[in-house]
Amino acid sequence: MPTPPTTTALLIDFDGVLRRWPADDAALERDHGLPRGSLREAAFDPRLLAALVEGRIDDAAWRTQVALVLRDRHPAADVAGAVAQWSAGIGEIDRELLAVLDDCRVQRRVLVSNGSTRLRRDLAAHGLSDYFHAVVNSSEIGIAKPAAAFFAAALEAAAVRAGHTVFIDDSAGHVAAAEVLGLRAHRYLDVAGLRAFLRDGGLLT
Repeated sequence: MPTPPTTTALLIDFDGVLRRWPADDAALERDHGLPRGSLREAAFDPRLLAALVEGRIDDAAWRTQVALVLRDRHPAADVAGAVAQWSAGIGEIDRELLAVLDDCRVQRRVLVSNGSTRLRRDLAAHGLSDYFHAVVNSSEIGIAKPAAAFFAAALEAAAVRAGHTVFIDDSAGHVAAAEVLGLRAHRYLDVAGLRAFLRDGGLLT
């Protein structure tokens, strides 16, 4: 039986995995006179979100567009205040997961995100600017997961072949796309599941 290739790089998603956000914005919306769910409905409109993560608009322009949509739909609300408060958030880093990554026996850690042009600023705010050996951000390269070209860029940044790489993401579609390309992939649900996956692969100390 052939020996499996040594894993030398770990590619990991950011939002929904390492960074967590509040479950909803209900309190913020209530305080500013917006209906519950209206903020995320505007912000995550598929066409607008695609433009953001593919780098066709920057983060500031995205937030401006969100405000315009909300003003049109809810003219009596304090849209400026709502968007300003919402924009001030940077989420929270899952420190338990970060500790697992610290113990992971790989030569390179690469952050792979369908992120906005604000991603690197947020990494700095969380003290993670130097944590990863490379950052592959869809808005910077103009290609988003699950496109094969995105994974090609990530593997190039990691300087590793697909068969020597593990990929962690909370999207089942992204995980499936990575597996088709030969990466060993894990759909992230919780820290315990990831720890077991990495331990089974011989990647935890």
